[in-house]
Amino acid sequence: MLRDEELLLGLLNSAPVVEGTPTDRLEGPTGQDLARSWGGTGSADEVARLRHARQALQTVVRGDDGGAIRDLAGILDDAVRTPRITPGGVVWELQVPDDDRLVAAVVLAWSSVITEFPGRLRACANHECTQFLVDHSRPGTAKWCSMAVCGNRMKARTHARRAQS
Repeated sequence: MLRDEELLLGLLNSAPVVEGTPTDRLEGPTGQDLARSWGGTGSADEVARLRHARQALQTVVRGDDGGAIRDLAGILDDAVRTPRITPGGVVWELQVPDDDRLVAAVVLAWSSVITEFPGRLRACANHECTQFLVDHSRPGTAKWCSMAVCGNRMKARTHARRAQS
């Protein structure tokens, strides 16, 4: 299974805008393959649940809520985490039906990320971008999903506006 941050950003960023066109990496066989690469079953039901969770998480991260918190809570309604002692410490086992395991893991990953990095999970500041980031910069001021792409574009636009004035 992927680390929490990788899994969360993988899902949040699975619907990028590519050259101005919205895409969805969770559509069709590609979506099933992607779910399997994250440790899921790749079933159509699982992918549908992932798309629903992605929408709810994107809404919450953008600060809109609109019932999205209820949607996320509903994902965990039947989930049970049970501790198991191992020589390496406590391991928490997630008990849910197979098609719900990955989507429940994503919601738990979101909780883990916002707890470990409070205020640092955010949408890219480029309004034409649909990507998300976890800000690991020391001052906590990162704005763009990629400095090379969105950061450069936004700085170029700001420079062009100043030059026109």
